[in-house]
Amino acid sequence: MTEAPAPEPTSGSQAVARALSLLSLVGRGGDEGLALGQLAAMTGLTRPTVRRLLLALAAARMVEQDRRTRRYHLGPEAYLLGSFAAERHGILHHARESMLRLARETGDTLLLTVSQGDHTLCLERIEGDFPIRTHALMRGDRKPAGVGAGALAILAALPAPEGEALLQKAKPLIEVLAPGLAPALAEDLAHARAAGHALNPGRVVPGSWGLGVAILWPDGRPAGALSIAAIESRMGEARQAELAAALHREARLVETRLAALETQPKRNIA
Repeated sequence: MTEAPAPEPTSGSQAVARALSLLSLVGRGGDEGLALGQLAAMTGLTRPTVRRLLLALAAARMVEQDRRTRRYHLGPEAYLLGSFAAERHGILHHARESMLRLARETGDTLLLTVSQGDHTLCLERIEGDFPIRTHALMRGDRKPAGVGAGALAILAALPAPEGEALLQKAKPLIEVLAPGLAPALAEDLAHARAAGHALNPGRVVPGSWGLGVAILWPDGRPAGALSIAAIESRMGEARQAELAAALHREARLVETRLAALETQPKRNIA
């Protein structure tokens, strides 16, 4: 009988990449955390491999396991590193004041979205005081590129060939989320470029509308997007213009804060 070949040892760089991917997933587990089996299924790795990586991350205090639920959460060192990075790189740190101000002024829901390859991530959600809300996008949600007003605003801020290529790359993911949606998003993207802001007229969740404006780095690349989500009756054309102006005002303020970071001396850690 021919023996099966022994598995190749995992290279150092591959182990690091797997551990970092695992850390990212644990971070998205939220307050409930994630179980070992869930993490194995999400990564496609075997349970022993995931457990070995988790033990290494736990030893570095990057993750911790709840003794009662046996689920994994981010550890104290992850929090500490995040706090160190917030001032220099944390767009949320620099956008929160604007989000709070817009939520007070409009009464609607404010969202901060950033790009993650062919996905976007909702970093923050701040509620206004209007009693009827839309829950189409929550903090920590990941959506395919172009899905949602903030995601569209980010695509529209990219050079046209790059934005369209990214939308095309995300098309299979979009079709799984909502069959037939991709052609409509291509039209919405063209409209966003022409208008200077993105509009989501209830594409995914009927009656849940959004308006988004990109936040740019000094070199013109999108750092993320601010968007307002509201029910359809609060998104008439006249109010759209008011909301877009308010979003542009606050996006420019955030850009000023981000531009100040570019003038800080870079540290060489090589």
